[in-house]
Formats: sequence, structure tokens, C-alpha cells
Amino acid sequence: DVQLVESGGGLVQPGGSLRLSCAASGFTFSGAPMSWLRQVPGKGLEWVSNINSGGGTTSYTASVKGRFTISRDNAKNTLYLQLNNLKTEDTAMYYCARVSPGFGYETWVRGQGTQVTVSS
Repeated sequence: DVQLVESGGGLVQPGGSLRLSCAASGFTFSGAPMSWLRQVPGKGLEWVSNINSGGGTTSYTASVKGRFTISRDNAKNTLYLQLNNLKTEDTAMYYCARVSPGFGYETWVRGQGTQVTVSS
């Protein structure tokens, strides 16, 4: 079974940084495009970033471009998201997900999430 376990969330002040990790198992991680999603309670799921299987191609939603960096270590079956210059509006539950090409991101298999709270 596909397993995705996120970690690294926490409480940080505006302008601070965090590094999220996602340990993957149950599938061939090195062959899978991956993604980070986030959700604020009471609001819909939001796509944040994608990375291709080799790690050479990335994409970001406009609100995080230049502040967040997605990366992966295929030898460790781990996905990362570096969050810099955090803003209060980045507060959300962050999920890593395995991309299913051709299907909407709401349907992608994702982990249980890790909470990021940005507050002074």
C-alpha cells in the first residue's frame, strides 16, 4: 500500500522558515511525480507545488513562488518542501501527495499531513 508520512511542521513567526519532509513507501518513489498540497480548515484543498520523478522540473502556485522550494531524494524515498519567508496566510495543514496524471489533485493519494502555523 502507498504510505506517505509528513513531518517537520510547527509554529513559526512571520518571516521564519521550516522544512517539511515526506517519507514515501509502498510504490516506486523514483518513478513518481510528487506534489505538496495544503488546506486551511473550512476551505478547500489547495495545490502548492509539483516535482517530476527525476527532480529536474518543478512548479509552484503563484503565492509561494520564490519563497518555497520543492525537492526530492530518490535514494531516501523522501520528498521535501523548504518554506522561507513564511506569512500568516501560509498557515495550513500541508500534505504530500503522489501525482496521478490526468486526475484532479483532490483525488491524489496523500498522507495525514503536518500542521504549519505562522503567527507572532
